[in-house]
Amino acid sequence: MTPLRLAPLAAAIVVCAAAAQAPPLASDAEIRRMLVDRIDVQRQSVGIVAGVVEPAGRRVVSYGSLAKSDARPLDGDTVFEIGSITKVFTSLLLAEAVQRHEVALSDPVSTFLPAKVRLPERGRAITLQDLSMHVSALPRLPSNMHPKDTANPYADYSVEDLYTFLSGYQLTRDVGERYEYSNLGGGLLGHVLSIRAEMDYEALVRARITGPLGMKDTSIALTPRMREHLAAGYTATLQPASNWDLPTLAGAGALRSTTNDLLTLVAANLGYVRTPLAPAMAAMLEPRKPAGMPGLEVALAWHVTAVHGKTIVWHNGGTGGYRTFIGFNAAARTGVVVLSNAGTAAGPDDIGRHILDPETPLLVIRPPSQHTAVTIDPVILERYVGRYQLTPAVLLTVTRTGNQLFTQLSGQQAFEVYPESETQFFLKVVDAQLTFEVDADGKATAVVLHQNGGNPRAVRVP
Repeated sequence: MTPLRLAPLAAAIVVCAAAAQAPPLASDAEIRRMLVDRIDVQRQSVGIVAGVVEPAGRRVVSYGSLAKSDARPLDGDTVFEIGSITKVFTSLLLAEAVQRHEVALSDPVSTFLPAKVRLPERGRAITLQDLSMHVSALPRLPSNMHPKDTANPYADYSVEDLYTFLSGYQLTRDVGERYEYSNLGGGLLGHVLSIRAEMDYEALVRARITGPLGMKDTSIALTPRMREHLAAGYTATLQPASNWDLPTLAGAGALRSTTNDLLTLVAANLGYVRTPLAPAMAAMLEPRKPAGMPGLEVALAWHVTAVHGKTIVWHNGGTGGYRTFIGFNAAARTGVVVLSNAGTAAGPDDIGRHILDPETPLLVIRPPSQHTAVTIDPVILERYVGRYQLTPAVLLTVTRTGNQLFTQLSGQQAFEVYPESETQFFLKVVDAQLTFEVDADGKATAVVLHQNGGNPRAVRVP
């Protein structure tokens, strides 16, 4: 759910009855140092909460404040938008429905949609498993998303909009051919599971997951208690961010939760919490497909990374004002949750990974850059309009409306970019910049995307 990120990933868990004795994870003092550095030095958040579950028990470490204007400290009950970690809940609903014999992973998605919807096919029909594993061949986002408020981009996307897009879309490759992360797919999965269960997505999550597990602070609608403990969200440049609403694609990223609740979910996956959901949790890791990167596989929603002799199952998430990470090492029976109230591009993933695997280094992140927009002749802007090949599967498209340029990555919505010189532009929604390379006539031949420490170059294509 993060704009202008090339490979938003998700990942996973694994249930283990017995585990070899493993050394304890990072101490509270070590974790606190990571959070202090990320907030006070690297200026990547206003507040972060990290939680650990291990054989010795649970621990929660926090640093920062509930908001810039609210000095109350954060704790394990502080509420965050968890973004795409919601997809873990959605696929757990799927696995649990399979256990109930309500659906099968191989069921065509079209079976659950109204007759008027013509779900695209290529090679074969899209199945429930395809949506869960991001191999449906559906794009990251539907192209008919035109939010009235870009600060809350999913809020006005309706079920009818979804049905219109699906009925008119043509797949560009065969179903199941390869992995491509899709918020559309995750949202569609939640939608059809709700139709099958004859209850809305939030009620279904409550009835089958959060209720049985006692996760009282995990929902879409904020209870009075949750609202009191809600961390304010901030953008990549630490400006106030709006909360997100996802009425139609709720299964992709609508949930809010706390570190304590998510630690309960992790503990259940590791076998520390007894639950009737255990068979469904284990079943989520059974199907595996390559996820397009060495050592990375996708299961049902979860992603599984093989690194330094360990198997880490994890998922991350992001909305306009929050970044989140959940993961664990089943063999060591250790798990981590890290929640941050800032929509910075890097997020807290590296902190979570480093706690689980100290050989995985922490990122060194520069503070968000400050940029000032200048006025550029529209004739110059027009020379940048076009398509640029960022990777074999990703195009960066630049368009113009009047004096405003927009940039859009494949499957994502378009975002405004602002000039700070004739060839250098910046985004406001994330800490990212573009540098155009031009020929002797001033026409762009390539563009470099500067984000999260990377500088990938995209060459102009017809």
